[in-house]
Amino acid sequence: MSRDDRFTVTTGIARLCASPGLAGPGRLGLVTNHTGVLPDLRPSAPALIDAGARLVALFGPEHGLYGTAQAGGSESGGVDPATGLPVHDTYRCEGERLDKLLIDSGVDALVHDLQDVGARFYTYVWTMFDLMVSTARTGLRFVVADRPNPLGGLVSEGPLLDPAWAGFVGRAPVPVRHGLTCGELARHLNTSAVPEAAGRQADLTVIEAAGWRRAMDAEATGLPWIAPSPNMPTAATAAVYPGTCLFEGTNVSEGRGTTQPFEIVGAPYIDARFAPALTELALPGVHFRDLRYVPTFHKHAGRLLRGVQLHVTDRDAFAPVRTAVAMLATLRRLYPDDFAWADGADSGFIDQLWGSDRLRRAIDAGEDPLPLCDPPAPPGRWAGEDVLLYP
Repeated sequence: MSRDDRFTVTTGIARLCASPGLAGPGRLGLVTNHTGVLPDLRPSAPALIDAGARLVALFGPEHGLYGTAQAGGSESGGVDPATGLPVHDTYRCEGERLDKLLIDSGVDALVHDLQDVGARFYTYVWTMFDLMVSTARTGLRFVVADRPNPLGGLVSEGPLLDPAWAGFVGRAPVPVRHGLTCGELARHLNTSAVPEAAGRQADLTVIEAAGWRRAMDAEATGLPWIAPSPNMPTAATAAVYPGTCLFEGTNVSEGRGTTQPFEIVGAPYIDARFAPALTELALPGVHFRDLRYVPTFHKHAGRLLRGVQLHVTDRDAFAPVRTAVAMLATLRRLYPDDFAWADGADSGFIDQLWGSDRLRRAIDAGEDPLPLCDPPAPPGRWAGEDVLLYP
């Protein structure tokens, strides 16, 4: 019996290690980080080499190949001691600079093996997009070794990004919670956004994650959870992240500097009214617990904060984006003189996260922002049924 037989899902990288020919001929570069492991936790780079693949270079995203850098950072290049391969930093590397990096690396194809979390503003998918654009321009092949979406694939939520607010937390019109795997998202972007950026489609291959079904969340796959980034420690974090990441665009702590980032939010000015006000909204699938905490770094580091912890009681009913929008509107209503957007009243990161300025303007005007949240819908409705790979 294979060591992987006990797992419900066989990831794309495990299938590639079993059959290296799935990536096609030539020299391979691996786009990966610490999440790039087989189901039995063997790192994918040495596993590919052991399987006979011609792996010649490694490429790291935000947080770096080893996942040590905090948000907005990466690791410098060098040599990976486990494989002896050169390591290249791709974070925020694009255009001609990225083209040159790929050409100089000597690869014929890139294999993408990163664990995404299913939210538009999680940057790994935009590193994937930038690399797809670059491989299309330089004539290299691009292979996605697919992994499950830890939120499942039945639901998308939130508005499509307005291209006027495109940036590294959203390059193309994708919902906040997209409901696709990386492979499916790559298929969508390859027909919609890559040709616009590169003048042609990428030469794309997706190695599917065998056994995954859209109804499966992270826990149902049987795969081990490896924190994709320093502030994504558990699958419970990922479940709330598509909503509470919006707090990054405010003066409210999103729980960084604690052991429960994104599961808790707080600020010095929040008082006993906040948790009961949220409870009164009767939002589906979630309970709110009043709490106090002191972040060790990031917003309000070293200060006593009051806020709430989100306890997800029903993941199928829970709508993280709508929940967070209701929380933001409640903060503005209860604390109009204290609550603020991170970069002031006229512009800021919140608009990039939401994908337009409509949320900020509605909340500031005292309007109900929930109509801006498109009702949760199957991802095929926005992406097209033809990009879906899994039932």
